[in-house]
Amino acid sequence: MNRDVIIACDFPSAAETMAFLDKFQEEKPFVKIGMELFYAEGPQIVREIKARGHKIFLDLKLHDIPNTVKKAMHSLSALNVDIVNLHAAGTIEMMKAAREGFAGCGHVPLIIAVTQLTSTSEERMQKELLISAGINETIVHYAKNAKEAGLDGVVCSPLEAGMVKGACGKEFVTVTPGVRFAGGDAGDQVRITTPAKAREIGTDYIVVGRPITAAPDPVEAYRRCVREFVG
Repeated sequence: MNRDVIIACDFPSAAETMAFLDKFQEEKPFVKIGMELFYAEGPQIVREIKARGHKIFLDLKLHDIPNTVKKAMHSLSALNVDIVNLHAAGTIEMMKAAREGFAGCGHVPLIIAVTQLTSTSEERMQKELLISAGINETIVHYAKNAKEAGLDGVVCSPLEAGMVKGACGKEFVTVTPGVRFAGGDAGDQVRITTPAKAREIGTDYIVVGRPITAAPDPVEAYRRCVREFVG
């Protein structure tokens, strides 16, 4: 698996997104399209960015009954994205249904499951979600469920990527948000690390938003992130 940096394009409109991507004249970075942008602009924004030559991680975190998720994934298959995700908390049956949604499709993206959001601490998970196990144990268990369901990997924080790889194998993909430059603002993330540390841990993809998109020079921030993570 080749490492890559994915830029979280968490903008409220197509105009702001395209203005940001126009800054990249030499690179075509891998980009994440999340709920904010997708719900504002719809599937067309995916088509437009794809037409520009970017790989796309469509981050919609589907979580519903298995049949609904299966049909939703089938609808999304027409967009030819490179990574798509759902919540592992939806059970093995739901995750299997998600893969079935791509049956017969010529292009099947990496299908990955969210274990626990990087904004969730162990204390909150146990107190508010009533999950009594520790957060590391929970994340590894969810990852094993995703593998059993036939998914390609999971979203987890960089701090758990090594444990997930140890439990599910080196080929099981880890996509890790919660990455900040050394000394940077953590924002609303709790379980975070740096690009260099994420590389050392062995994760496959890091998702980086504000440290790049809000930087005075986003292109240089992206290149710094690539240097530190990809090498």
